[in-house]
Amino acid sequence: MEAVAKLNNCPTSPRKMRLVVDLIRGERVEKALHILKYTNKEAAIRVEKLLLSAINNWEQKNAGSRPEESQLFVKSVMVGGGRQLKRLRPAPQGRGYRIRKRSNHVTLVVDSKNVETQTN
Repeated sequence: MEAVAKLNNCPTSPRKMRLVVDLIRGERVEKALHILKYTNKEAAIRVEKLLLSAINNWEQKNAGSRPEESQLFVKSVMVGGGRQLKRLRPAPQGRGYRIRKRSNHVTLVVDSKNVETQTN
């Protein structure tokens, strides 16, 4: 049983967010939390909160089981570009340079390795 958590319009560029997300893709949840805790990037704080939210969503779906016993792992993490705020910076000779303040959307999926086989 998998659980999903989404973070929309995060004010960090998608490129910077992907650097952090690539560290935890496919890892066990406990190890991923430790990696994020000691990663010295601002995006790591946001991804850590998102991962904790995904774990809580999984606990809500599977009321009887504990996340430690079911070997939760990060199944997939996707980072997509969000909206861009466009600003103008003054430039020489009356011109203006465009500044694109980027944001992103992050989708994190957590799944358990102990998949109970269902017989039909």
